[in-house]
Amino acid sequence: MNRRTAPGILSRLPVDPYVLALLATVGLAALLPVSGTAARFAGGASTGAVGLLFFLYGARLSTREVADGVRHWRLHVTVLACTFVLFPLLGLAARGLVPFVLSPQLYSGLLFLCLVPSTVQSSIAFTSIARGNVPAAICAGSFSSLVGIVITPLLAALLIGGGMTGFSADSLFKIVAQLLLPFLAGQLLRRWVSGFLGRHKKVLGLVDRGSVLLVVYTAFSEGMVSGIWHQVTPARLGALVAVEAVLLAVMLAVSWYGSKRLGFVRGDRVAIQFAGSKKSLAAGLPMATVLFGAQASLAVLPLMLFHQMQLMVCAVLAKRRAGDPEPDPTPLTDTPAQAPEEAVTAATR
Repeated sequence: MNRRTAPGILSRLPVDPYVLALLATVGLAALLPVSGTAARFAGGASTGAVGLLFFLYGARLSTREVADGVRHWRLHVTVLACTFVLFPLLGLAARGLVPFVLSPQLYSGLLFLCLVPSTVQSSIAFTSIARGNVPAAICAGSFSSLVGIVITPLLAALLIGGGMTGFSADSLFKIVAQLLLPFLAGQLLRRWVSGFLGRHKKVLGLVDRGSVLLVVYTAFSEGMVSGIWHQVTPARLGALVAVEAVLLAVMLAVSWYGSKRLGFVRGDRVAIQFAGSKKSLAAGLPMATVLFGAQASLAVLPLMLFHQMQLMVCAVLAKRRAGDPEPDPTPLTDTPAQAPEEAVTAATR
């Protein structure tokens, strides 16, 4: 195999390389978990990385993009309803699977998955591939992430309750300090740092992914030290994957056919489907570490599995949507769409 063919083969692998990195990080935490002083140091580094991650989110969110998409308020309300109303209702309905199909701990993680905000990058990329309304997808994903910083912890306190380490004023303060304040700081400083961020996208992408990997390593190390993984069996994991496959299928169908019933044109329906059916791994992991403490490793497992599943399924679906014969009566986007290869790369970030 020569050097030119290897990248092409790797790009066609069904598993996202980033997910492979996540799995390798979990394996490292299983073999070499940190404890004691090292664990405290890793926890501090993880907290700092999360703050940096949300600072970058705030600095990248263009107020012009928000203004361009505000006129699609019905679309944004629909996406928010899918993300923070329908998803949680389906999660609550899955309570009937405990304890015969899902263990209580895995169910708490599944319910937490249903409360996490939507993705931004992959929603935009898949909408672009499918010839949908890209500016609307940008705004819908961004609004969902912003709302989720406040709504997700509150919904978790209301619906999960005892499955967490305890939602208190201290927990809320941690959420504000680690997530919301850095995000707002990024927005305030965007005028001065946006140029730098635009010139160093690849380096900042590594910061994004490295931050999440550090959070995963810290959370799963804590789970290993506390012995929490003895509670998971292969049968339970298989059942979890099956339940999540049904969850994703239901959301993809409801967001597509439901938006048609609401009178949205095809381009908007594409944006609603891809923004309303996915969940953000990058946003959910930091919240889980704050809310679940030592139980965070099991709490984020359903989200990690769902993340890979949604990428694989939506990549295929987006390419099928691109061949739809039904045209839009108006232009779908205000900005040039990415080429399919570039959009697929962006979707896995």
